Amino acid sequence: MQNLKNKTALITGGSKGIGYGIAEALLEQGMKVAITSRSAAKAEEVAGQLSQKGEVLGIGADVRDFASQQKAVEQVVKRWGQLDVLVANAGLGHFAAIEDLTVEQWQETIDTNLTGVFYSIKAGVEALKKTKGYFITISSLAGTNFFPKGSAYNASKFGLTGFTQSVMLDLRQYGIKVTTIMPGSVATYFNNQQPKEDWKIQIEDLGQMVVDLLHMHPRTLPSKIEVRPTQPSQQ
Repeated sequence: MQNLKNKTALITGGSKGIGYGIAEALLEQGMKVAITSRSAAKAEEVAGQLSQKGEVLGIGADVRDFASQQKAVEQVVKRWGQLDVLVANAGLGHFAAIEDLTVEQWQETIDTNLTGVFYSIKAGVEALKKTKGYFITISSLAGTNFFPKGSAYNASKFGLTGFTQSVMLDLRQYGIKVTTIMPGSVATYFNNQQPKEDWKIQIEDLGQMVVDLLHMHPRTLPSKIEVRPTQPSQQ
């Protein structure tokens, strides 16, 4: 089992939802964690809440801006001297039939869910090479299962799944592990869902999954993980 104490992680979109659950889980392992949000004030506020669990840094950064991602990585390395884990979690969804989906909604979805992940790994790859670190993306079952009114979201997540698997092949030669996690229904406010539905995957479940990946022996790599609620939708 890998010792995670004092290792460092940067989690994009870590101020709420899945990113928050992952941050909590890593802090409980003794890791030092930086979370980002487009709102610097929000990132700092949530970092303050999480600080009771360990050392946390809140960073205002937008994944749609490459320079912003470079600065986030620089802040982590300046603060802690290294980057061991990069979790590309930030994402959003616009859902509408193609005739109703706006150009702006399409662009925002692709820029955040796909291009934003490219920016994150481009910004962090040299730091991860130095630590033989871990790059984790949060895709979705929507990255392999298409559905009506999901053209933008499906495109972004299908793209993210393929992107991550290709990056895995690129980076394994440096000892960097790469995994994409593809959750189904998660209990968060995403797309106006109600986060208290017990049948759904909970954010702490995904936090535990990331911990389990980091604890795994370096010789073994689960490169793509589909995860869904044990029981089907209760609706």
